[in-house]
Amino acid sequence: MEVLQKNIEKEIGQYVADDFRTAAIFSKYKIDFCCNGNRTVAEACKKKGIDEAAIIAELNNVLNAKTGESIDYNSWPLDLLAEYIEKKHHRYVEEKIPVLLQFLNKLCRVHGERHPELFKINELFTASAGELASHMKKEELILFPFVKRMVNAKLKNEAIQSPQFGTVENPIAMMKEEHDNEGQRFRDIAELTDNYNPPADACNTYKVTFAMLEEFEKDLHLHIHLENNILFPKAIALETQFD
Repeated sequence: MEVLQKNIEKEIGQYVADDFRTAAIFSKYKIDFCCNGNRTVAEACKKKGIDEAAIIAELNNVLNAKTGESIDYNSWPLDLLAEYIEKKHHRYVEEKIPVLLQFLNKLCRVHGERHPELFKINELFTASAGELASHMKKEELILFPFVKRMVNAKLKNEAIQSPQFGTVENPIAMMKEEHDNEGQRFRDIAELTDNYNPPADACNTYKVTFAMLEEFEKDLHLHIHLENNILFPKAIALETQFD
């Protein structure tokens, strides 16, 4: 258990930022590494009543293994990371939302009488769909362009005009609060779906919808992690270099 013993105060979000392969372990134990990544392993385990030694052993197995195809997002330039989030994760959300809304509406019509929890799941996802659409536009039109301008100005050793929002910390604080809201919505959805396990009488559409919801949540976790634990702190640090 050498790795974690040397980094006992390291936050969960930083583990995932340093090596995203650790995310699978935190997900396995239902430990939120994106919105609530600012906790140590010990703190998270204590709150959930989980065996800390078991997680430490699994984390060390991953951290000591060869990296293989693991992507080192932490080493990417900030403008590239912002572009990647927009092109991969924002597009994913935009593509999946209409399909999931269609399927959830159908499930409510066909199975809602026997499974009334579907109406609440639909309500939660519909709210998430609307909030995410607004959230992503704010990033694409306000926050990400400023991050890219900062990177460009730094490369050219130029000054940068102060943005209308004052400091990059202001939109970031708003984005993180909205991330927290989405994290809670999907925790509620996961509970209502029995962690995306369809009931015994589920039809194929039912099974596909739950599988898509689980995939959507996993993509959202990575999406939020890349912003909360890598893009946002580095953007704040970069802005201080223009003072």
